[in-house]
Order: sequence, then C-alpha cells, then structure tokens
Amino acid sequence: MQSPRAKIDISIHDQRLTLKRGDEIVRSYPISSSRFGIGAEEGSNKTPTGSFRVAAKIGHGMPVGTIFQGRVPLKPDDPLPASEDLITSRILWLDGLDEHNANTRDRFIYIHGTKHEDKIGRPDSHGCIRMRNADVIELFDLVDEETPVVIEE
Repeated sequence: MQSPRAKIDISIHDQRLTLKRGDEIVRSYPISSSRFGIGAEEGSNKTPTGSFRVAAKIGHGMPVGTIFQGRVPLKPDDPLPASEDLITSRILWLDGLDEHNANTRDRFIYIHGTKHEDKIGRPDSHGCIRMRNADVIELFDLVDEETPVVIEE
C-alpha cells in the first residue's frame, strides 16, 4: 500500500508550517509570513492565501546559508543583493492554484531560508514564507515538486 502523499499546511495566524502525510503530522515549524499582511496583489509584498503546489525545488545540496539571487546561488566573491530580505539555503517556489492567487509564481513567492532567523515566529517577510535554514533544508528533503500547499489566515 502506498503511503499518503505529503501536504503542507501554513497558518498565518499561528505563524506555523505543518507537514502532514494523511492525518499524521510529520513535522511542524515556526515561520514568518509577510509584515505587510495577506493578499495576492502584484507588488504588494503580501502573503497570498489559498491552494498552491510546490512548482520547483531549488538549491539541492547547497551549503547552509547559501544566498540566492534570481534563484541562482551566489559565489563567495559575488556582491550581496541590495535587498535586506535575502533568500538562503533552499527555495520551494509556489504556484497558486486558485483564481485569486494564480499570479503567485509570477510574484516569486517562495518558502525559503533567511538570515533573519531571530524574527521567525512573527510576520516579517516581503510576501514569502521564511523558515530557519535548518528547517527549510529538512522540509526540502521531505517533499517533492507538486506537493500541495495550503496557506490559511
């Protein structure tokens, strides 16, 4: 018998990401959603809600804390991006499956690591779901592309 498919549930209210297989909770992690609130408007820096899928997994095998720019890992001598919202360690690129969040992939909404681990547990991102680097690496290894994701208020 095949094991139940993995599913990611994210609660904005609780600032938690829960990985489930069927009804079983496999892992639960603190996260940081957008400091600008909830929404799917282009350029809003808000975290969208609804149904999603993991469209791409980026960063397999990269060292903890690797910084990505445009989904490409920076080399040690590359200049740092101008953004304070660095994307580190791993990227799970989300694709919105609902009419209201269909622009999610074009908005570059990810689940990713951060250098702001001290702010995990409260809204602080620019729209993405931030995780501690060790947590996002563990999650990355536990899910596949196409894994369903639900983000709820």
